[in-house]
Amino acid sequence: MSLISVHRESAVAIVTLDRPDKLNALNEPLLRELLDILAKLDQDLSVRVGILTGAGSKAFAAGADISAMAEMTSAQAREFAELGHRVGTAMAQSRVPFLAAVNGLALGGGCELAMCCDIVYASDKAKFGQPEVTLGLLPGFGGTQRLARRVGIGRACELCMTGKIVGAEEALRIGLVDAVEPHDDLLERTRRVAATIAERAPLAVAAIKRAVTLGQDVSLAKGLEIEAASFAALFGTQDQREGVRAFLEKRAPTFSGK
Repeated sequence: MSLISVHRESAVAIVTLDRPDKLNALNEPLLRELLDILAKLDQDLSVRVGILTGAGSKAFAAGADISAMAEMTSAQAREFAELGHRVGTAMAQSRVPFLAAVNGLALGGGCELAMCCDIVYASDKAKFGQPEVTLGLLPGFGGTQRLARRVGIGRACELCMTGKIVGAEEALRIGLVDAVEPHDDLLERTRRVAATIAERAPLAVAAIKRAVTLGQDVSLAKGLEIEAASFAALFGTQDQREGVRAFLEKRAPTFSGK
């Protein structure tokens, strides 16, 4: 039985975590299915943008499946954490930009999964947090690293060390999410942005994602080298030539991804 659904709207793939009875909690089968889906979307050049959301109206993903973790050994826990890390790495390294539509609870692994996306939009009913410390644990799917990069070390420590859960507006204020929308408008807003990105030059979009992602972990000088190399590499592509011609001819460009 599939734990994730994928719906195509032209060049946009909407990926929905589909365990609403478990608040879309993340277990090993779901994570492995998500890894497989991410690989297929990355290989399908007709897909230009991905949206990640959760089934139902209550949760994006309420966290890792605690019932599945209850009897884990230390070795099994390490494997589970590394599986979560592989999902994050796959999203970061994919040429496809991912937009999170956080429609409810995004706690623990759910918050970490949202942070793996390139842009995070939240419902005004969404809640975020890393409450693992209340279980005697720390975030294991990248939260100690990605959260600090998004909101700063002090706020990341506060959220992770207290287990505090924050609403969407507070998440926006501290930089954890990029925009907050009325609950009923969230997916439509995310679709509109995704459709706009899908109209842009795919090679350029992928290069932007790569440059921004790689630039987070290197010096400014090295990041600028990555940018310059990426800028130069796009010259001579069909899309670059089409974009320039369309501008000069005062018409909308038609990009092919070549």
